[in-house]
Amino acid sequence: MNTSTPIGSFAHALFMAAMASTAGLAGAQSVTVFGVLDVNLRTVKNGSAESLRSESSDGLSTSRLGFRGLEDLGDGLMAGFWLESSVVPDTGSSNVSRFWDRRATVSIIDPTFGEVRLGRDSVPTYAAIGTYDAFGTNGLGEVIGNGTGTGIIGALGSGANTLKRADNQVSYFLPATLGGAYGQFAVAAGEGPAGNKQIAGRVGYAAGPLNVSVAYAETTVAAGDKFKQVVLGGSYDFGVARVLAQFVQAKFASTAGGPRKQNVYEVGAVVPLGRGEFHVGYISANMSGGAALSGFGNDDDASQFAMSYLYNFSKRTALYATGARLSNKGASKLILATGASGMKPGETSTGFEAGIRHSF
Repeated sequence: MNTSTPIGSFAHALFMAAMASTAGLAGAQSVTVFGVLDVNLRTVKNGSAESLRSESSDGLSTSRLGFRGLEDLGDGLMAGFWLESSVVPDTGSSNVSRFWDRRATVSIIDPTFGEVRLGRDSVPTYAAIGTYDAFGTNGLGEVIGNGTGTGIIGALGSGANTLKRADNQVSYFLPATLGGAYGQFAVAAGEGPAGNKQIAGRVGYAAGPLNVSVAYAETTVAAGDKFKQVVLGGSYDFGVARVLAQFVQAKFASTAGGPRKQNVYEVGAVVPLGRGEFHVGYISANMSGGAALSGFGNDDDASQFAMSYLYNFSKRTALYATGARLSNKGASKLILATGASGMKPGETSTGFEAGIRHSF
C-alpha cells in the first residue's frame, strides 16, 4: 500500500486499525476447517442383472467438507456454528442440490443448561441408528437407505424426508455433566411441504464400556398421515470386541394403502486387530401390512450379512475392504448400492468394495 501522501497515510492507519480490531475479535473465536475423502473400487451384482463395476465413494465414511467454530461469550457460555457439505471425490462434485446438505447450524451452549441448536441437522433416530450400526451407516454394509431403494431401513413409501436429517430443526441437548446421561429433543417445522414436519427425541446412558439409548420420531406426511420410528439400541466394549445390537421399528399409518410396519433387528461387532479393525454385522427385517406384491406386504422381508476390515496407517489414513450380501423375499427388491439396477423381486444383491479414506 502506497503511504507517501497524506491520504495514503490516513488510509494505511485505518487499515491497520481495522486489522488490529479484527485480530482482537478473532482471538475469542476458534474456527476449524475439516473434511474426509473416501474413494473405493466397487462391484455390485443384483440378481440376474449384469454386474456393475465402478469407482465410488463413502465406503467407510461419508466424504465431506466442513467449517465449525466456537466463540467464548464469557462465564462458560459459548456460541457455535457448523457448516458441512457432502462431496463426491471420484467426480469432484456435490451429490445434492443444496451445498450444506449435511449440517448448517448455529448454537448457544452452556455447560450447566446444555445446548440449543438451530438449522438443518441429523435427527435423533438417525444418530441412534448410526451409533449401533457396526458400519456406521456407510458403505455396502449400511443398514439405512437413501431413498432410492438401497439399505434395509427406509421410509416405507411414506414420503417422509426426515429419515436422516431435517430442515428447520430446533434441538435441545442435555449438558455433558449428568453422570453419563445424555439426550436430544428436536422439533422440525414443515413450512409447507409434506414430509418435513417432525418431532423427535433420544435419551440414553453412556459410561465406561456401556452405551444404551431409546429414540423416537414422528413425521407428518401427505393427508396428515404419520410415519413413526422407534430405535432401541445398546453396545458394550469387552476390550477384545465391541458388541452392538439394535431394534428399529417403523410404522406408516397410510389412509390410502393401509398400515405398514417394519421390524428390523441388527447385531454386530467391531474387533480391534493391531492397527486395524474387523467389522461384522447381520440384519433381519420383517414387513407386515401393505398391499400384496408392493414391496411392503407380509412376505416382503429382507436380510443382510456384511463384514469388512480396515487398516489404519495413521490417525488420518486408512485402507479398507467390505463384502456384503442382501437377500430379498417376496416382492422386496432392495439393493446394496445406487447405480446398480436390474433387481427383480426376491433376488439377492451382492457386492465388494476396497478403498482408501483420508481425513483432515
